[in-house]
Amino acid sequence: MFLSLRYSFTFLFTLLLTSTSPSRIALTATQDLTVTPSATKIAITNHIIQGLTNAGRGTKISGISQFKRHLSRFGYLGNKNNTSFDDVFDATFESAIVRYQRNLGLQVTGKLDSNTVSQMITPRCGDPDTSIAPYNHHHRHNHVTKNFVFFPGKPRWSRSMPMTLTYAFSRENMIHSLSMKEIREAFQRAFQRWASVIPVSFVEVDDFVLAEIKIGFYNGEHGDGEPFDGVLGVLAHSFSPEIGRLHLDAAETWAVDFQATASEVAVDLESVATHEIGHLLGLSHSSMKEAVMYPSLRPRGKRADLNIDDIKGVQSLYGSNPNFRSQWSLESDMSANQGAEFGLKPFSLATSLIIIIVTLVHSLCS
Repeated sequence: MFLSLRYSFTFLFTLLLTSTSPSRIALTATQDLTVTPSATKIAITNHIIQGLTNAGRGTKISGISQFKRHLSRFGYLGNKNNTSFDDVFDATFESAIVRYQRNLGLQVTGKLDSNTVSQMITPRCGDPDTSIAPYNHHHRHNHVTKNFVFFPGKPRWSRSMPMTLTYAFSRENMIHSLSMKEIREAFQRAFQRWASVIPVSFVEVDDFVLAEIKIGFYNGEHGDGEPFDGVLGVLAHSFSPEIGRLHLDAAETWAVDFQATASEVAVDLESVATHEIGHLLGLSHSSMKEAVMYPSLRPRGKRADLNIDDIKGVQSLYGSNPNFRSQWSLESDMSANQGAEFGLKPFSLATSLIIIIVTLVHSLCS
């Protein structure tokens, strides 16, 4: 019964996340929903929910194509721009699920189990997971598993050390739900977290054109071929060195203080900023759920403190800040992080129900 309830809430939650306005949902007397397909969001029709967990190679279930589209978008099924997928659970799809589960630290089942589906509907970074070359992935040294990953070719900013990088905000592409002071301070804290562990400092400048790092909030298609998808789904994306572009979805309810923000779909700006800066420095996604570079972040979740995996990864690119307390024990740090509350957890029934109600009300009122 619990599993059935969980899938029911997952189904409702997914459908509501896929809609940003009432016009995108058609509700009939039988409670069937028609939702605009999206590569970054998955809509599950009611009749396939029970069949998902038992689906295996050779089966055909209406809606599997959405999962294929999602996996393709994030680097697991060839060309991410491919929009033509069937509903057959084939060997290629099974292999993609296995890679997805391994990359995101899930139990490897090769099935669309509840944890995998929950992970796929969790808001995340728009950067792909598997278009990157694993570096020291699961390599053991001093009994520590390293999960940090670099972009292909291990790009980094080529400057003499110590290095200073400039950043600026786009005046034309800004949100107004937060003050400029709140946005600046959130990014200052995010930049400082990385600067504290590597010999790189970050300085804000007024000239957006000349700044090495360019930050802005954008809606939908915004000229880089990676359109945003509205509330939740993809939260932000950025580019490897030395491109220096950091884009955030303007449709999100960005927050800097959850006590001052009632929305159940609020997203912590500092956590997302810290993650995206990691990409700008050359880190790709980590499979460690406690790491800042893990690709997903649940609404009202906060994960802005660098994990030892983040630190070791970025120091492999730039070296250590001389003031960094490098005598920290890797083993004790890892043990402490295993008990931390920052990691991604599957949505509880209560949290899912609250978000469902809030999102529905928001959609109907907009």
